[in-house]
Amino acid sequence: MMTKKVTVLGILGGGQLGRMSTLAAARLGIKTHIFCPESNSPASHVAAQTFEADYTDKAALKAFAKSVDAISYEFENIPVETVRYLKKLKPVYPDDYLLEIAQHRWHEKQFLNNIGIPTANWAKACSANQVHATLEQWKTTVCILKTARFGYDGKGQVKINKRSDIDAAFASLKSDEVIIEAVVPFAHEISVIVARDVFGKTECYDITLNEHKNHILSKTTAPAPLSPALLAKAKKLGKKVANEVGLVGVLTLELFVTKDGKLLANEIAPRTHNSGHWTIDACAVSQFENHVRTVCGLPVGPTARHSDAVMLNLIGDDVKLVDKYVDKPNTCVHLYGKPDIRAGRKMGHITLLRGKH
Repeated sequence: MMTKKVTVLGILGGGQLGRMSTLAAARLGIKTHIFCPESNSPASHVAAQTFEADYTDKAALKAFAKSVDAISYEFENIPVETVRYLKKLKPVYPDDYLLEIAQHRWHEKQFLNNIGIPTANWAKACSANQVHATLEQWKTTVCILKTARFGYDGKGQVKINKRSDIDAAFASLKSDEVIIEAVVPFAHEISVIVARDVFGKTECYDITLNEHKNHILSKTTAPAPLSPALLAKAKKLGKKVANEVGLVGVLTLELFVTKDGKLLANEIAPRTHNSGHWTIDACAVSQFENHVRTVCGLPVGPTARHSDAVMLNLIGDDVKLVDKYVDKPNTCVHLYGKPDIRAGRKMGHITLLRGKH
């Protein structure tokens, strides 16, 4: 008999990840309360209660904390100060250490390198002149500039192809904390989703192969059709990150597979991930259920898949094609309840089950 240690889970953020975590929590008999500044958020449609306020509103945060037993978050741009304030009132998982690492690309890359996980060559830049100097040192005219904070789905980044582009590109980022990254000639991008509970037990989902359109994840294939040795190494790296930060919850490590078969870490997401949505339909315990389990003090569940799967993101107008999937066999439709269709907006996803494992 499972003993629940938490009956109400608070989630910071009201997007689709919070929505799917809320649905997973309901299966375990756990209610969720959402805290976010937006009205009519996807998660609010299915949560027991929603607190609509700014993440810096301490009175609202205090009332939110009082209403729940434990707190988590569904995206990494929650202010660290918010999490530190809430930690004084209720347990918060994952903690502010992982959040702070994942929020800032300088810290993220340095952390990965410090624990022996390779990344693309990178450097800090606070001015266009520093970009010029770094490229001179690297003897190249090609790189990617990214804001150190608040970049996702291709936002806050620009590719440099020639030196004449640098000044305008740096200015376009509107930040004085920029990371310069060498362009990696990669063959594939994969992701490792790791769940770790309060008892220190760590489980990985099958590694997925990810394909992007316009810098946004478009298709995920599970399992990735790559060599078992490479996939085992990727899992080992994901577990290393989880253990180094003392993870309680779920995190995702995005990796490049280079053309010569090496693994380079790209990013850490301190949360459930778009590339793990297939687990809802192809695993007995999804990434969202394991997120809820682990942050609520329950043991991590088994991550084995019972079916191979392909997940297709419905981005912007793609959602208008959903009718052609509704009556297909072995096809699972997930819509996020977003009323306005916009270019680049994730409106839902489709999971195609590909047979028993």
